[in-house]
Amino acid sequence: MSNNPNKAPAPKPWINAIHAYVPGKAKSDDGRELVKLSANENPLGCSPAAMAALAVAKSPAAYPDPDSASLREAIGGLHAIDPARIVCGTGSDELLNLAAQAYAGPGDEVLFSNFSFAVYEIAARRCGAVPIIAPDKDYGTDVDALIENLSGKTRVVFVANPNNPTGTYLPEDEIARLHAALPSDVLLVVDQAYAEYLGEDEDDGGLALCAAHANVLVTRTFSKIYGLAGERIGWATGHPDLIASLNRIRGPFNVTNHGQAAALAAVGDQAFVHASRDHNTKELERFVSVVESLGNHGLRPVPSKANFLLILFEGSLSAEQAYNGLAERGYATRWLPGAGLPHGLRITIGTSEQMDEVSQILRDLAEGSK
Repeated sequence: MSNNPNKAPAPKPWINAIHAYVPGKAKSDDGRELVKLSANENPLGCSPAAMAALAVAKSPAAYPDPDSASLREAIGGLHAIDPARIVCGTGSDELLNLAAQAYAGPGDEVLFSNFSFAVYEIAARRCGAVPIIAPDKDYGTDVDALIENLSGKTRVVFVANPNNPTGTYLPEDEIARLHAALPSDVLLVVDQAYAEYLGEDEDDGGLALCAAHANVLVTRTFSKIYGLAGERIGWATGHPDLIASLNRIRGPFNVTNHGQAAALAAVGDQAFVHASRDHNTKELERFVSVVESLGNHGLRPVPSKANFLLILFEGSLSAEQAYNGLAERGYATRWLPGAGLPHGLRITIGTSEQMDEVSQILRDLAEGSK
């Protein structure tokens, strides 16, 4: 047996197949700080109540509540869910990974749509499962394609609704149709990270579905409309057996004292959530109109129900040129060649002033392209 001090242990082969998640840029190539419209953060920040709670949270020298009991009770009260059916995580990302880890492994398949959240493929490969990518339908999730790609090896199906990075949305009847096609031993994970941006009359039925069926898990996050991305808090709900499985393998103190305190206060300030939704609805509508007005230059908006807009560049101005042009004038956006969208630019909805500037920059770039 050799003892080479420069040779590291070999990871499992499926780990080497993972392409690490690449976050959006916040700085230009020359190091300038940019206005960050690349990560779908809330331009209004977070609730003042959450900020106040952060200032008086329990000492970092003490371990946090391992069960996030008060936070789970508050979430349960808001959504009429038994807290025993809720688990909290380090963002919803942790919970998505745990769902794959608990129910899939080597030789199994994890199914999701083309142009879905990048974490799904990572979650599948991380546990040794094979990611199966179903074709999209005009950049959105195609339920028929998902059903056609089911096999005897399928163990987990991920659906982001609204979807990231495209912003597309499946209505309640489509989510129900997908679930009805799944065997009872296949877990459907409905990732509702952007659900709070939906209108009051819009509901994909995910929460009701997981309350009625033992093979549905719904995940949500405090990173988006609640504006607590830096604190890393998410939650999931489903049948008690699902929650028990995630609790067995999650970190024992996975949500920090500050995270629990901020999220608890944020749940209690639904006025901030409503204001954030109203701001997003107004600014998204204005921005879509601008992009549509540039259709003769090849710009096309993908209909979005989230707090961002995916713009397709199908004319003389390329997405890469727009990405660089916006950066030169101070704005970080998300160019998506790694997601199979080299012609797409995802732009987070910012403040009114920021969206006015971005709109003008895009207009200048489009009209100046040849």
